[in-house]
Amino acid sequence: MFTPLFSAFANLTEHLAGLLDPVFHGASTAVAIMLFTAFVRLAVHPLSRQAARGHKAQTRLKPQIAALREKHGKDSKALQKAVMELHAAEKVSPMSGCLPGLLQMPAFFLLYHLFSSTDIGGRANGLLDHTLFQAPLGGHWADALAHGGFFGARGLVYVALFAVVGAVATFNYRRMKRQMAASPVVAPGGQDAVPGMAAMNKFMPLLSFATLFTVAVVPLAAALYVVTSTTWTAVERAFLYQHMLPAPAALTTAA
Repeated sequence: MFTPLFSAFANLTEHLAGLLDPVFHGASTAVAIMLFTAFVRLAVHPLSRQAARGHKAQTRLKPQIAALREKHGKDSKALQKAVMELHAAEKVSPMSGCLPGLLQMPAFFLLYHLFSSTDIGGRANGLLDHTLFQAPLGGHWADALAHGGFFGARGLVYVALFAVVGAVATFNYRRMKRQMAASPVVAPGGQDAVPGMAAMNKFMPLLSFATLFTVAVVPLAAALYVVTSTTWTAVERAFLYQHMLPAPAALTTAA
């Protein structure tokens, strides 16, 4: 059912790689994948901006949510219903922040399937022969370790990707910790201002580090998509959510 789509995307990738070949030579297909990722992120950027506005609106509603918490006390069901009604009245969707990520999943799985299949549309998948500095775009980290080890020609490609992901994850971790400190979801009494959010936010800053595992297990082409998209997200969120971060002086005073 999806064979025509995979064939069309394979042809598009090969054509774009051919256009880039005079400049990037053997890395042209890898660069084409990164450009494809950038196009996807540009397409969902309006939703990212909308999610940022929604986050700002939720911050504005925190005093009203705190009042609802005091009103309903320990009745969590009544509190959850009241919060949902408040969000509906203010036209704020708590799930708006998930949409950009969800809409990128088809693109990721398209790349994953394309570089995991030996044939596309009844013919051999020529994209599997394309490489990035000797590392096959259809290969995995385990394959690179088996051909030269961690610091072999193929392994060094993954070392570079892990370094980028680690740097981006550390940046995201620090930014999210600062953002959460400036806008806590736990009220002074120890109860969640939004039910369940405090527990979830304890783990959210660590999610970026899970990308290291993804890069290690997916085909290199899909790993390039993940690394490019993750880096884009870090820069985009730093720009869109800069209003959520306290000034350095404020952090020093708070400490």
